[in-house]
This record gives sequence, C-alpha cells and structure tokens, in this order.
Amino acid sequence: MGFGKIHHRLRLAACIALAVLPGMAVESAATPPAQVARSTAARPHRIVSLNLCADQLIVALADRDQIAGLTRYATDPEMSDVAAAARGLPVFGGAAEEVLAADPDLVIGMPARRNPAIAVLKGQHYRSLDLMSAHDYPGILASIRDVARAVGHPERGEAMIARMNAQLAGLRSAGHGRVAAYYQRRGYLTGTGTLVDDLMTRIGLVNLAAKLGKPALSQMSLEEMAAAHPDFIVMDSATVKVADQGTEMIHHPILADIPRLTIPQAWTVCGGPAYVKAARTLAAQVQRQGISAR
Repeated sequence: MGFGKIHHRLRLAACIALAVLPGMAVESAATPPAQVARSTAARPHRIVSLNLCADQLIVALADRDQIAGLTRYATDPEMSDVAAAARGLPVFGGAAEEVLAADPDLVIGMPARRNPAIAVLKGQHYRSLDLMSAHDYPGILASIRDVARAVGHPERGEAMIARMNAQLAGLRSAGHGRVAAYYQRRGYLTGTGTLVDDLMTRIGLVNLAAKLGKPALSQMSLEEMAAAHPDFIVMDSATVKVADQGTEMIHHPILADIPRLTIPQAWTVCGGPAYVKAARTLAAQVQRQGISAR
C-alpha cells in the first residue's frame, strides 16, 4: 500500500521482488492441536521470501536458522519494520538464480505472474505460499496465521494475534469522529480500501477521501485541501521536512494551521504486526491534540 506516485512505485517494487509459484491452500482459522503437531514435524528449514511483506512476517514468526533468504528491502529501515532484526540474515538481490541456489523447502511471497523470473522458477515445484497484500486488520490476521502455519510455528501466530488484539483495545474512541487526510507528496490522497484508511477507522477518525467519495488513490490540490480543511493531515514521517518539490507542497503556508500526524512509511508499506504501532502512535498524537471543534 503506497500513496504518492513515487511511494506507490516503491511499494510495488518491494512487493514484486520476484514472482512466486501458485501457492498452497492455507486456512485462516486458528490451528487445532493435531495440526500443530503435524506442522512441527514438517517444519521447513530453508525458507525464502520473495517480497517485503513476506520478509516481515517470516522474520517475526520463523527461527533465524530457518531463513535461507530475504529480499534486499528487508534491511532498509525506510521500507522495512524488521530492518534491525533482519541484519545478519541472507539477503537476495532479486534474481531467480539466488532462489535456485538456496534450494528452498518453502517459498513465501506475492504472486506476480508477469515477472520474468516465473519462467525460471515455475518448473522447480517448490512448496510455496502466495501471500496476498493485506489492506485491513482481518487480512493481517489471516496473513499471520498463514505464515505461522507454513513456517511450522502456528502457536507463535496465535500469540502474536493475542498481543495485537490486546494492544489495540480501547483505541476506537481516540479520534472522536474527527476528519483526517493522508496527504502525500505531489498531492496524492489515500482513500478507502487501503491499510491507512483501515487504521484511521480503527482509532475513530473519518477519512477525508471517503467523506468526499474519492477512490483509493487520487490527487487533491492545495486549494481543495484548504477548502476541505480536515482536522488533521496524516503524513509519512520522512516528509516532515521539505526535501524536494513533492514534499514542499505538503508544507505550503495555506495548510499551516492544520495539525499534522506522522507515521513511518515502514509501518504501512505492508499489512503486518507494525499495524499496531501505527494505530497506537496515531491515537496518541490525536489525543495530545485534544478534542477540537469539528
């Protein structure tokens, strides 16, 4: 999920590092004890990730010695929430030959049928899991369960979900129905059906894009934003300072009186455990602003 054209391309490139084979069917329900025993017996030992979203869940749920390769984005702190934890783990540059050399017993990633690497990998018959991008909290929980089961640690997935649910409890009243706009460089606005929209709803904010009937990604001029005058503008924390013409637009004086909320791009580029940090951070910033008149 990216929200300016440049961020959108970065996210797309990160998520389609390689093509993945047709994935095995995985249920989203909690794993029964009998299945836990079977998954332990079949626990993979050479897991390869094909995209950034898979990187983050594999690092969180697998043992380090199970991981045979992550993408080059895994250790980039601007893109990856697990950059620190991924240091020291094998990182691939994106070539199919690297996957072949690793001889994986499990490949996890997003299906990208047009990627030419599929021609190299499709005949190898690797055990695989197609990990679809999660755009809301239920989708995140499904991904956690799928990956936890695939790497042989379903109990870790359930424990993670329990912690996340507990940490998110009580946040829905933070926003008090105030309006927020996720406004990115060059005037891109994030709408419904996105992870950020789900985060806003989670903490009780109303997405300006939804209020105006905008699609998932649209552009909104400075004049339009000033006229709409949301209670908050949500920004990627990397754009807090003006770096170029794209970020300069967000800091135009016409918007100076609108309070800003910031979260790192690495927390929203993929639907994963970082969702909790993003929600709690946004809620805390909203509460510090106080309840202003709408």
